[in-house]
Amino acid sequence: MTEQTIAPEQAVREEQVVEFLKQSPDFFVKHEALLQELTFPHESGKAISLGERQVQVFREDRDKLRVQLNELIQAATENDKHFETSKRLLLDMLDVKSMDEIEYVLQAAFKEDANIDFARIVVFADKSDYPASELHILSEQDARDALGTLVDSQNAVCGRFTDKQLAFLYQSEASQVGSAAVIPMRNGQLYGVISLASTNPQHFDSSMGSLFLSYISDFISRLLPDLLARARSKTHAEKVPSLLD
Repeated sequence: MTEQTIAPEQAVREEQVVEFLKQSPDFFVKHEALLQELTFPHESGKAISLGERQVQVFREDRDKLRVQLNELIQAATENDKHFETSKRLLLDMLDVKSMDEIEYVLQAAFKEDANIDFARIVVFADKSDYPASELHILSEQDARDALGTLVDSQNAVCGRFTDKQLAFLYQSEASQVGSAAVIPMRNGQLYGVISLASTNPQHFDSSMGSLFLSYISDFISRLLPDLLARARSKTHAEKVPSLLD
């Protein structure tokens, strides 16, 4: 018989053997001597016994689990750091009394993080309402022209950005940015964006979790309306006497 005619029959027999072994898990307990006769190919080309193969599989599984455990420990360590930074930042934000203090507190919170080199807040508003502010006050239309769909995102966007986007966010320091995270600030309406950046191109990648970044953005977004209203009132009060002079 040719190989073509026996192959289907061999396949059927193999299926029957597999099914039999599934139905008889104690088969090799009763026929332990067979285990010594079973051999498996090895990467070196040398055949090994079933026992050796099992040890090899156990070692491979152990190594995989060890890698996974190390990754989990690393992730847990990073999350602890993010939590502590977020907690410190949010507590400090409770003491903020003006718009200009926001970016200072943000930068101070990440000062000890070796992976974050820049922290910026851009507020979308009319600059004439906040002439004395040291924050980046730019119109929403200018932001849309420069950032595109980033301003419509509901969550943090992490990764690498275009030269135009980085120039808008970081101005003269844009060339130093390797990767960044951009987080829109929303509270009923769009107030601006927070951006954290690293000189490391791999630090903020597209798969990075953004839970803590979103918490920070949500908190600052709730502070902004009152701070903006205070700044506008102060500007208006300063303008009125000059009009009466």
